[in-house]
Amino acid sequence: MFLRMVYDDKLAQAAYVIGCQKTGEAIVIDPERDVDRYVDLAKANGLRLVATAETHIHADFVSGSRELAERVGARVYVSDEGDADWKYEWLDKRSAGGSYDFVRLTDGDTFRIGNIEFRVVHTPGHTPEHIVFVVTDHGSGATEPIGVCTGDFLFVGDLGRPDLLETAAGQSGAMEPSARRLFRTLKTLDGVPDYVQVWPAHGAGSACGKALGAVPTSTIGYEKRFNPALRAASSEQAFVDFILAGQPEPPLYFANMKRDNKIGPPVLGGVPCPARMSAEELLALDPRQVAIIDTRTWDAFREGHVPRSLSFPLTRSFNTDAGSMVRDTEAMYLVVTPERLEEAVRDLIRVGLDHVQGWTDAAEIEALRGSSHLATTAEVDAERAAELVECGAVRVLDVRRATEFAGGHLPGAVNIAHTRLASRLDEVPDGPVLVNCQGGTRSARAVAYLTRAGREVTNLRGGFMAWSKLAAPVES
Repeated sequence: MFLRMVYDDKLAQAAYVIGCQKTGEAIVIDPERDVDRYVDLAKANGLRLVATAETHIHADFVSGSRELAERVGARVYVSDEGDADWKYEWLDKRSAGGSYDFVRLTDGDTFRIGNIEFRVVHTPGHTPEHIVFVVTDHGSGATEPIGVCTGDFLFVGDLGRPDLLETAAGQSGAMEPSARRLFRTLKTLDGVPDYVQVWPAHGAGSACGKALGAVPTSTIGYEKRFNPALRAASSEQAFVDFILAGQPEPPLYFANMKRDNKIGPPVLGGVPCPARMSAEELLALDPRQVAIIDTRTWDAFREGHVPRSLSFPLTRSFNTDAGSMVRDTEAMYLVVTPERLEEAVRDLIRVGLDHVQGWTDAAEIEALRGSSHLATTAEVDAERAAELVECGAVRVLDVRRATEFAGGHLPGAVNIAHTRLASRLDEVPDGPVLVNCQGGTRSARAVAYLTRAGREVTNLRGGFMAWSKLAAPVES
């Protein structure tokens, strides 16, 4: 059996290419949208992708199953569990007309890719339709499973959060019933041998859980013994209290991903290639009508950027920041170095931001630094921030998570997580605003976003950590 994890560090997302080396057939579980990576990997190992499968309707990235069905004619395996609100609606909408080759799965179903068997187990809780795939390699003579693709049900050190139907998709009152459903689902682990490997869909840094481990895989037995969420299941209520406490605010784009993956993501046919533009052409655009995304460092951006552009350096949070602050209908233009252009475009389409129209070499913007064509951004150190707060010259916006805010914050601060800011603009204080996070990074993203929205804002360099070192007043 062939097995490779294809990991996206920025979204902390794992897809799995699993192949039968005897028949040359392979399947990819939970693929992202730029599917050439999986096709090329299979080909390089003497395999051909004949199928794609999904554990559930994803919220944190655009699925690549439809793209694979169009590109290589892959058979699509998806869940048929859950009610009518949790059914895939694109399976009979092939671009050329007609239906894709698809199979709807329910609990206990099995299918094979070559000599490898996949057994379906319904695992609701994270979402109602969620399933996992228990994998047995009959080609090696095995009669027991080697591993299970657990999707967003079981992670290393955590479980998939059950609150997203309410906090991300807006289904009021869904949080606690989902947590109780997840508790009942834990019994399915009793039927899986302890030695079976756990192949989860996410790792540390994913917003689909609150404490995912950095180790990529585990075993059922190890998780039963040491997974904090499983150990909290001493009673149903104890489990519900534990699993719902401290969950981070979901990025704003999660609701769009649920919608797109349900009705069917637009078929791209490949990674888009935006047109190159000069700095003069970029400066001529109206940044209130289009999103100009500057991928340079914050210091470079702060010292000179296209007025009202957004600051999203190509760090691990790039997808999440852009997905939370750019509408999926907006035309986008990038300031980026040529060697990282493709990386930026791939990151954007993975969260449904498809309309990348053009790009400008970052070096051209750097060459204009100090000129009247570029804007600068206000930033103060903690000492100056304390003076401004003490004399009432600014209001304070804290863009950390609610759990961080509760542990201590600047006096009188309003708390809105930076990933939810676009939906709560009316709650941002009036007048000059000092923006802080823990270390100054998330607040920098928020400052650029609020400046584009026409607000008067200043970033607190070093964030709450710098403030705390002053022994300045703190509320909690």
